[in-house]
Amino acid sequence: MSELFVKICGLKTGPDVDVAVAAGADAVGFVFAPGSPRTIGADAARELAARAPESVLTVGVFRGQPVEEVRRLAEESGVRGVQLHGDEGPEYYEALRAGGRTLLRATAEHVERCGEYGEDLLLLDAPDPGSGKPWNWGSAQFTAPEGRWLLAGGLTPGNVREAVETTGAWGVDVSSGVERERGVKDPALIRAFVEAARG
Repeated sequence: MSELFVKICGLKTGPDVDVAVAAGADAVGFVFAPGSPRTIGADAARELAARAPESVLTVGVFRGQPVEEVRRLAEESGVRGVQLHGDEGPEYYEALRAGGRTLLRATAEHVERCGEYGEDLLLLDAPDPGSGKPWNWGSAQFTAPEGRWLLAGGLTPGNVREAVETTGAWGVDVSSGVERERGVKDPALIRAFVEAARG
């Protein structure tokens, strides 16, 4: 198996990005969805994204926003990936495909395989994204989708290795699990998470 893909999401400061990159993250995420303690604007995201090397995917996270707004914010911030959290249909992914960006579909529903909506990566999240509450990925009812998918929701340095071994996830995504308080990242937790995730 190739090395586990690790995404650190909800970054708001330059040092956060620097720590995530140095720790070995494959992707860093910036939240544009309104109403989150991690939400930032396009200008701030552009400065942060510019700190990440070409080898690290920069991702804008959206939720229930019009496709024109998603496209505008992605262009203004310069992110190379777009993650949609909501009930956006395949037409959204088709509309955003032209930008050449990596498309991530986040859902709490059961999905058979990555790519059903035209996404490049699938993210399986807890029913209440960003809450830090884990969900029952260890239940007998859980079946992993086919293809490139990331496990998210309630992951921490303490449980990520078990989660990966239980689900066979291709990658993992964390936000609140590496925070010292809501919306504020902890460098030591970021480092510990990446290390634990890769076992």
